[in-house]
Amino acid sequence: MTATARPLHVVLGSGPAGTALARELVRRGHPVRLVDRKGEGPALDGVERFAADVATAEGARAAVSGAAVAYHCVNVGYHLQVEVMPRIQEAVLAAVEAVGARLVVLDTLYPYGETKGAVMTEDSPWQATTRKGRMRADLDEKYLAAHREGRARVVLGRSADFVGPGVLNSTLGGAVFPAALTGGEVPGLGDIDLPHSYTNIEDVAAGLAILGEHPEGDGRVWHLPTAPAVSTREILAMIEKRVGGPLHVVPVPQARPFGPFDEEFMAEYAEMFYQHTEPQIMDSSAFERAFGTAATPLAETIDATVAWYAEWLGRH
Repeated sequence: MTATARPLHVVLGSGPAGTALARELVRRGHPVRLVDRKGEGPALDGVERFAADVATAEGARAAVSGAAVAYHCVNVGYHLQVEVMPRIQEAVLAAVEAVGARLVVLDTLYPYGETKGAVMTEDSPWQATTRKGRMRADLDEKYLAAHREGRARVVLGRSADFVGPGVLNSTLGGAVFPAALTGGEVPGLGDIDLPHSYTNIEDVAAGLAILGEHPEGDGRVWHLPTAPAVSTREILAMIEKRVGGPLHVVPVPQARPFGPFDEEFMAEYAEMFYQHTEPQIMDSSAFERAFGTAATPLAETIDATVAWYAEWLGRH
């Protein structure tokens, strides 16, 4: 690396969050490596694609070689998470420790567990009782312990359910927008009159990039910028207005297959269905105050998502 070269930022995982983050980092002027198991996919300006299996020590070390900052955005099949995500953590933590890179981890709200509608802040108790919630909480404890012990510099950015362009496998994604645009059945999960936070995928990317640029935020959990929660019914009404016709909303009062979510996925998701039977309200005001940013207004998010899905349907 020459004296004028900027430090390398490495994004692990090329799903919607990782891809959006890679683009955001390039926009901010950083050299970027985007890592997944195949190293393939559409060319992204300013992004080096790299193939590695970060569930292995060798793959993770190769992936983060030369990095100043690594971003863990890797996810795996829902039925594999409890088994595989701890292996990925072990390999990635050892790799960043070896190369001296900071680690920014994309995280979920799962560690909080059932909240009975209480607003989730960074100070909320971690009281998950589900398998996947306990797994995530255990991983997060280990990340923060690694930071406290000086083995690695780590920060966690938690997001609510994703929404936005390119987001297919979300409860507000491929099961909702295509059906809304084509007159199909739109699933109404659980109680759609309850408030439910959704995080714009571009806000996920911007929030993680900010954490990557601000080491003073290390050693703790942050909630990534997320618009104020409204009810799912209100969101469906916003979509209905934009598609120009009534939605055919079908109640889904309990976990069952729908849209892109098959029986295997929903069998695993059943323990998390409480997220649709009690309010899910995430407060990101601490992040917004600390870093001088704000979430994208929900109306703008819905506009962009409807437009993206309309174009996506034209290609498919």
